[in-house]
Amino acid sequence: MSEEILVNVTPRETRVAVVENGMLQELHIERGWRRGVVGNIYKGKVQRVMPGMQAAFVEIGLDRAAFLHANDVFRASAASGIEAAFEGDGAAAAMPAPGAAPAVPPIGELLRDGQEIVVQVVKDPIGSKGARLTTQISIPSRYLVLLPQSRVIGVSSRIEDEAERQRLKTIVGSQNPAGGQPGYIVRTNAEGQPAEALEEDIAYLGRAWSLIEQTVRTAPVGGCVYEDLSLPLRAVRDLMRRDVEKVKVDSRETCDRLRAFAAQYMPGLAEKIEHYGGARPVFDLYGVEDEIQRALDKEVPLKSGGYLVIDQTEAMTTIDVNTGSFLGQRNLEETAYRTNL
Repeated sequence: MSEEILVNVTPRETRVAVVENGMLQELHIERGWRRGVVGNIYKGKVQRVMPGMQAAFVEIGLDRAAFLHANDVFRASAASGIEAAFEGDGAAAAMPAPGAAPAVPPIGELLRDGQEIVVQVVKDPIGSKGARLTTQISIPSRYLVLLPQSRVIGVSSRIEDEAERQRLKTIVGSQNPAGGQPGYIVRTNAEGQPAEALEEDIAYLGRAWSLIEQTVRTAPVGGCVYEDLSLPLRAVRDLMRRDVEKVKVDSRETCDRLRAFAAQYMPGLAEKIEHYGGARPVFDLYGVEDEIQRALDKEVPLKSGGYLVIDQTEAMTTIDVNTGSFLGQRNLEETAYRTNL
């Protein structure tokens, strides 16, 4: 398997593409005029508690007040159920499965109007809807996710070898033998890494959380007390693995920053990052632009002759399946079944 990461930097936006065996697998976009706020931590103030919705509106300094549901308010009694929510490899808080935690108390018992709270964004604003928040804070690093309010030590479900899962748990658990806070989730990138690498991440996350706690004490309401890395740095942190052949960057300045970041946090991989100075745009060279256009088409043709129509709204994304030129052979039910397949 041949895998490369392409980084395209322009004044308007930065794009990162993951290409595997010549085919586009992932595309990440960050626009300069509107960076996403997912993962950012703010010092907020509860504007209004709404018992009828089991939620509250919170002022965090954005254009619109953000939304915080009672399910996303941290409760010590429910902390033991958080491990299941992090058994993937994500870095944003999520709720445990139904039944894994005690019943959620009324929102009025958790929050009050005018209360100052520390919150993290889990969903960007869209349309007329404000950002979605949680008070279950999580901070990602190269190999770990810090859960400062939890005692959980979990391992990404993508690491399947049971002996390796136990080794990683033991390493992280040894840093806090008393079993107290904080908790951690071991990310997929940690598989096969030595204890020293995980210990460095734990030290880094400890410093980051201490700085956040200090900043919260003096920050005004609406102040951002933690902001995640820019897209190119996040891509190197989260996507860079030893089986990635190259990271090609078409900006000399960004390339230098990525090399310095990699040299500090992932020694041995920095030499895979190289500046691309060719005449053709790097995305054109790999056919990524054509792939993007096909992916963004509202109408998607199917091999059978049918087609999909994809529409995105504030509430949902709808996918309409049509038979198109596929007429089938037997009856309507068989034709629909084959089209759906």
